[in-house]
Amino acid sequence: MTWLLLLLIALLLGGYATLIENYRRWFLEVKPFAVNKGIKPTTSFSIIIPARNEEEQIGACLESVLTQNYPPDLYEVIVIDDHSTDRTAEIIVQYQQRHTNLRLFNLEELLPAGKLNSYKKKAIELAIEKAAGDWIVTTDADCKVRPNWLRSFDGFRKERNAVFIAAPVKFTNTGSFISIFQCLDFISLQGITAASVNNRFHSMCNGANLAYSKAVFNEAGKFAGIDDIASGDDMLLMHKIFLKHPRQVRFLLSDEVITETLPMPDWTSFLNQRIRWASKAESYEDKRIFWVLVSVYLFNLSLVLLPILALWVPVAIWYWLLLIVCKTIIELRFMLPVARFFNERSMLWWFPVMQPFHILYTVIAGWLGKFGTYQWKGRTVK
Repeated sequence: MTWLLLLLIALLLGGYATLIENYRRWFLEVKPFAVNKGIKPTTSFSIIIPARNEEEQIGACLESVLTQNYPPDLYEVIVIDDHSTDRTAEIIVQYQQRHTNLRLFNLEELLPAGKLNSYKKKAIELAIEKAAGDWIVTTDADCKVRPNWLRSFDGFRKERNAVFIAAPVKFTNTGSFISIFQCLDFISLQGITAASVNNRFHSMCNGANLAYSKAVFNEAGKFAGIDDIASGDDMLLMHKIFLKHPRQVRFLLSDEVITETLPMPDWTSFLNQRIRWASKAESYEDKRIFWVLVSVYLFNLSLVLLPILALWVPVAIWYWLLLIVCKTIIELRFMLPVARFFNERSMLWWFPVMQPFHILYTVIAGWLGKFGTYQWKGRTVK
């Protein structure tokens, strides 16, 4: 029985190594994009920012999106206040006095009575109905963007004939252990996103940095069919559009468009965030990503079970140590070019230390994403 289990784990390791090596190769094949500043911008954008109790971050977010190196008459900023109980709306009104292209809507006034499972999707959908731009750009109220953000989207969608553009996101390192852990974990996810989208292996993206054609959003049926799922305003929508335009869903690899946000402040918040992300796994119509998630989960689960098995079969602990070393080396090969792009190579010294924490959180978040509930923005979601 023990040898059968070890054989199964060896097979899982082989599959995992192949998967990560493919991601590394595909990431290296992504063609970086540079803005041609001599070309006149022509795309009209509507930047949509759902906000719920973001008084501490909304000011910095608006400063970054309202000071773009882009003609002000070609973009507007729409903030949807999602039932905030703090000064979020008040701060936005103050910015409206200086920026005529900033609009504010209150979700509570736009929604019919009744509880929803996904307020964010409804906020985005209602904002798009009111948007004047031909292209929709989404970010979060706790994010900051770079000056050539919109100019890069404009140039990229013309050069690559894109209708849906995913773009990179990173956490700002605050220096704490949990911050470094999240920064490393997240840039690995972003590297996988760039690799998989560029190779059309499966659909991945992050709603903190997306751009897509409003006409194509409507053509795909908006959020119909996925509007009852709490998360998924990004990846589930991406897959709907991918089914109609597989060669026009692209990833924009450029440091000009990296969106930055703060990591979760503690382990509880972090786990709630990742449980929320994991909760939509079964909703992916793109079954390629579902089976990738299953295989990764099983591999990490085996690394949790082996030390327990070692209580009865002491030799199992040596197999566990060998697997940890192999996993670390496999992932570091992938992380090196990704960390180079995000200018975070110095953080890789922490990577081996983070392995046990990464394995545990993957198993816990995956399980609770399927069978548990989580707290998000003051709401309990199933």
